[in-house]
Amino acid sequence: MHPLFEDVQMSRIFEDGKTFVDCVPAAPPTFILQQYAAEKQKTNFSLQQFVEKYFVLPKQNVTGEHETQTEIVAHIDALWYELTRQPDLAQKGSLLPLPNAYVVPGGRFREVYYWDSYFTMLGLRESGRIDLLENMVNNFTHLIRTIGFIPNGNRTYYLGRSQPPFYSFMLQLLAEVKGEAILVQYKDALEKEYAFWMKGNELLSTTHRFEKHVVLMKDGEVLNRYCDAYTTARPESYREDVELTHAATQPADTLYAHLRAGAESGWDYSCRWFSNINDFSTIHTTEIIPVDLNCLLFNLEQLLAKVNSMSNDETNAGLFAIAAEKRKKAILKYCWNESLQLFTDYDTVTNSCTSVQSLATATLLFVGIATQQQADAVAAALQQLFLKDGGLLTTLYETGQQWDAPNGWAPLQWMSIVGLENYGHQLLAADVAKRWIKLNKDVFARTGKLMEKYNVVNTQLEAGGGEYAGQDGFGWTNGVLLALMKKYE
Repeated sequence: MHPLFEDVQMSRIFEDGKTFVDCVPAAPPTFILQQYAAEKQKTNFSLQQFVEKYFVLPKQNVTGEHETQTEIVAHIDALWYELTRQPDLAQKGSLLPLPNAYVVPGGRFREVYYWDSYFTMLGLRESGRIDLLENMVNNFTHLIRTIGFIPNGNRTYYLGRSQPPFYSFMLQLLAEVKGEAILVQYKDALEKEYAFWMKGNELLSTTHRFEKHVVLMKDGEVLNRYCDAYTTARPESYREDVELTHAATQPADTLYAHLRAGAESGWDYSCRWFSNINDFSTIHTTEIIPVDLNCLLFNLEQLLAKVNSMSNDETNAGLFAIAAEKRKKAILKYCWNESLQLFTDYDTVTNSCTSVQSLATATLLFVGIATQQQADAVAAALQQLFLKDGGLLTTLYETGQQWDAPNGWAPLQWMSIVGLENYGHQLLAADVAKRWIKLNKDVFARTGKLMEKYNVVNTQLEAGGGEYAGQDGFGWTNGVLLALMKKYE
């Protein structure tokens, strides 16, 4: 890590560590580094002035407060324009160029994000913005074909990891509006996406159970985990990561690997990943088999079976169908928590289900893996434990992390509602949807904003926790809200 980078990130020149990594150098980097070495010796040297001289700071995304009297659908329609970015012609700083227009989440998130985009696309469909929806699918396809996978976001500092694999769901959404025949055009990209998540599968053995994203389970099944390619502090959260090492007993590179894997999960951060739910420094993400990740990959395997069949490759269609069935059995075997009567993650250290009750349990209903009896038990747990005035809690624990209580997040509400509908729990699905819609509308009436996350317990308070301030805009909130209003109003 170069001293300039380290000095800037550790000195708190910028409140948000992401600001500096999003800057664009105003001169050749080697020249800037030479100047830094020479100038920092001077007695009146100002690091802030140096950065402002040699770097172009990122523009603040203003998704500003629209009039609180504005009708919410009109507000979201206006936001699509504010959040849309045009194709990038060349790489600027850390931004990876994309060939088509795309929607960013908003706030500090100035680039496209992988799993966010599926939920944003739900809203684009409701807004009739099919062109933009298809452009975004094609951007992700471009990333798979050129890089080999979809990174967390289109930034160079995200090239070590992906995010929850929603590409198969995006294609299914596109096929709903453009016809199923379109799926065949994306067969190569689907297969590459799958190869990325399954890479190293052939290297697994009883003495080498972990390789990249794949894990050999105790009875010979293969399931997946989150895992970044790097074991250094995240550039965009450098100071936070370094400071956490001071509280941790695990080695710094191990801690960084777990933090990066937690970022890949999209749940950054949650006590789902901690061995002690109240101690962030006990994060051990790469040792956990996440129930939701494996559900998403089950959907990918099912779609690959279908697309191969559509392409008259019955041999591969059969292989993917078998892979999906094997994964389904393994998820049910390792992730059904009998004592809690819901699905939880699997801890490879203790060789048992974790005790953390989280909304990830609903993913089994979202993709249709749960038995009816299990789905009924999950529905009961959602109603009794997770349902609050504003919707569903993310977990049942208040830890100060943003993916824990009292926060609720749009993608998890959507998957839970669809999952409940899939298993005949229509009344509960409608109840969750209506509470979430009301919360979104109430906050909008108060502030003129749609937020990244919400406090579902005390609906008068803002959501909190995490490494950065609450953001507004907000891509996935807009998308899920529009889709739910279409269904439930």
